[in-house]
Amino acid sequence: MNFIYKEREERGAYLQLLMILCYAIAGISFGTILSFIVMLLVFGSGAFGNFTDFMGNPYYVTVLKISQALTTGFLFILPPLWLAKTEKIRIKDFYGFKRPKAFIFLLVFLIMLCSMPLMEMIAMANQKMSFPDFLKPIENWMRNAEDEATKMTELLLKTKNGFDFLINIVVIALLPAIGEELMFRGGVQRIFTRMFNNPHVAIWISAFIFSAIHVQFFGFFPRMFLGAAFGYIYLWTGSLWYAMFAHFLNNAYAVSLAWYLQKHHIPLSEADNSSYFPWYASIISLILSVLLFYYLKHKTTAHNGEQLG
Repeated sequence: MNFIYKEREERGAYLQLLMILCYAIAGISFGTILSFIVMLLVFGSGAFGNFTDFMGNPYYVTVLKISQALTTGFLFILPPLWLAKTEKIRIKDFYGFKRPKAFIFLLVFLIMLCSMPLMEMIAMANQKMSFPDFLKPIENWMRNAEDEATKMTELLLKTKNGFDFLINIVVIALLPAIGEELMFRGGVQRIFTRMFNNPHVAIWISAFIFSAIHVQFFGFFPRMFLGAAFGYIYLWTGSLWYAMFAHFLNNAYAVSLAWYLQKHHIPLSEADNSSYFPWYASIISLILSVLLFYYLKHKTTAHNGEQLG
């Protein structure tokens, strides 16, 4: 059966924002219920007790990964897809899933590769952030929250063999890259662009929300800059494929680094506390990243025949 999509004016940006928020709340609620059902099936009635009691259980990490996949699907993937469905616009048209080109993929890969020293420098500076004495209680709370999030991340990243590594690539790298780009670039950024009629304001607000929702304060700035980078890639290319690809590369690098450290019996905490590049690499990285972004903008806007922003 063929569905006929009639062209019509979209709902207002404010209404779309409310709609995607409601879809996200419904999604996370349903995903949480499914996660609890999985935990009940695995751990029985004790699933509602102290979860630290299950850390020694061989199925604990598996349940965490299932919960992660459910959260990604129902919170990030389904709401923006349902928004397009509500607007009765084809998803590929609504979010700009243009046919990708190998050369642009290569450019995006080079951007992500060359920006690594710069992002590491920003991350290290963010981790060393210190508050004034009168704000120390807030800093201590933020660091405790960060430590708990780090413990959970390290549990998710643990691998015993190549199969575990592939599962992590799918659950931690691929699914979040698809879901978070659909939600934050395809959904939120698109809505804010319509709302403010300024793509740059939309990109940075979306990047701020993207970083804030992870609730990891001492990784806030590198994640926000990454979100902005994904936003500009989406803006200039007009295709969500490239933003998803860039996001996947970033996630896959973290998963691969964790796998490498574990194979060499190095604690995963070393990934956050060690610098892999000399100081001058950050300067070179900044210059190369700016030049590559400029080249990406030039090539894509020339191809599209118009200035996109």
